[in-house]
Amino acid sequence: MNYLQSFQNALAFNVLSIGDYTLHLGMLLAALLTMLAAYWFSRILRKSIGRYGASSQEHQAQIYTINRIIHYIILLVAFLIGSSFLGLSFDKLAIVIGALGVGIGFGLQNVVNNFVCGIIILFDRSIKIGDFIELESGTFGEVKEINIRSTMIRTGENVDILVPNSEFINGRVTNWTLEEDVRRFRIPFSVAYGTDKELVKRCVLDAALTIDHTLSGQNRDPQVLMTGFGDSSLDFALLVWVKAQSVKRPALLTSDYLWALDDVFREFNIEVPFPQRDVHIKHK
Repeated sequence: MNYLQSFQNALAFNVLSIGDYTLHLGMLLAALLTMLAAYWFSRILRKSIGRYGASSQEHQAQIYTINRIIHYIILLVAFLIGSSFLGLSFDKLAIVIGALGVGIGFGLQNVVNNFVCGIIILFDRSIKIGDFIELESGTFGEVKEINIRSTMIRTGENVDILVPNSEFINGRVTNWTLEEDVRRFRIPFSVAYGTDKELVKRCVLDAALTIDHTLSGQNRDPQVLMTGFGDSSLDFALLVWVKAQSVKRPALLTSDYLWALDDVFREFNIEVPFPQRDVHIKHK
């Protein structure tokens, strides 16, 4: 009985007193336990929903968005319940929110801006988990996470880059996989003047079709276009549609096509030119 009385006395300990408001230790513990329980409940619920997303690649982005929204809602409800345990009525909450507004004005505006931008990204769905994007700054990679403050992009070198959410709203973003996962790549190449153009076209198309990245049919067959007359070469471009899984590896993909072109040029003795200059020396 003495232990129970001591525990009750400990919970009634005054942590803070301001005017007619008194914060007891028990009130503070109840609020903290509420937030902790809400966090763990959110985590367990998101893991359960995530298991469905892991088995359904098609709906992975939708599952991620639902998980983030559920997480924010649970934390908001827990905050309101915790505030009631702390004895904060709505009029007192208004004072707290006003104080937060002052804090935002003095230095938290970037945090709030990035949070709001993150919410916009989740609902707008112009950028989703798994998309391959390129930012105006030159950063490009696959979207792995959309968090409160930033979005994590994983590059082809397996480097994780945290980009503030506001950069996606205020800057230009190129989404390579927004509507469709497949994409057409342009592979430029050159041959020497005097080379049989029809032979070049036939060899390059045959080489492109042997590469596993290449799609064909449904108006997506590879094409070879002549793009201009260079200083010492005939300039061409191989236009090729590639598979969805290859779009996110542009450096490897380009290397595979150039490798195949070099092999076929060697096989058919097609010369790849290099810059040349004629020097004329006048004798007086």
